[in-house]
Amino acid sequence: MAADAARAVDPAGMVAELEALLTVEELDRDLYRGARQPEGRGRVFGGQVIAQALMAGQRATDADRIPHSLHAYFMRPGDEQLPIIYRVSRDYDGGSFSTRRIIAFQKGEPILNMAASFQKREDGFAHQATMPDVPPPDTLPSEADLRRAVADRVPERFRDFFVRPRPFDMRHVTPWNPLEAEPHPAEQRVWLKAQAPVAGGPDMHRAMLAWASDMLLLGTGMRPHGLSWVQPGVQTASLDHAIWFHGEAPVDDWLLYVMDSPWSGRGRGFNRGLLFAADGRLVASVAQEGLMRQRAAALA
Repeated sequence: MAADAARAVDPAGMVAELEALLTVEELDRDLYRGARQPEGRGRVFGGQVIAQALMAGQRATDADRIPHSLHAYFMRPGDEQLPIIYRVSRDYDGGSFSTRRIIAFQKGEPILNMAASFQKREDGFAHQATMPDVPPPDTLPSEADLRRAVADRVPERFRDFFVRPRPFDMRHVTPWNPLEAEPHPAEQRVWLKAQAPVAGGPDMHRAMLAWASDMLLLGTGMRPHGLSWVQPGVQTASLDHAIWFHGEAPVDDWLLYVMDSPWSGRGRGFNRGLLFAADGRLVASVAQEGLMRQRAAALA
């Protein structure tokens, strides 16, 4: 038991466990199995399903074609206590592009549907957005420290999850307190990187980037309303998720995640994100719509 606890807080161990979680097992041609979350007991994190589905799509595509975009819809909540089966359809292979459709299943029912496109490397006209000028990450407190500082105010049923160690180090540039019921602008800027070097190659780095891209985005649209997922009666869930990969993204070096939410309404919030490498390169763009409700019981 003590060894398990030590491994859980060891940075290299956490990153290795995430790599193992995202490495899918080939069962047959175009059929893969994603591992279950160790000690999982709740709803599967959406970033896990996206990342495993991307890994399955990459496994079913020629190695000289790399993903440039994915578009996913969440249909049912996944169960962390079960593995996930991924079926890949090879919809198209052209001279430059390949398209794959990936469906994630549990208990015979689809929980996610993804389309991903892969392209051979080529040169082209180039421009990009400018990375914002923000304080460097080593001048900012870690999110882990911020969480521990307010943990005693978190409802007991959320507390273990709230303070458990995570494989990514995150440093918030914009003010962040998940317990604060004060409105803030609909934007976030957060530095993030893996807690230890990643052993896998570019495919694993892209999968871990996809995993991390779902960690913060949904909360951006909640900021103007002074809401967070730990507050009573707040119901949130990802509805869809899209990523455009622009360049190589080593996730064991700092990335700046710049997010905004231009709209919310009708029980949904729309969020956008740009991921910059520390040298200023724009390496990915993200968009997501999420469910965002306050239950009637909490309003009474």
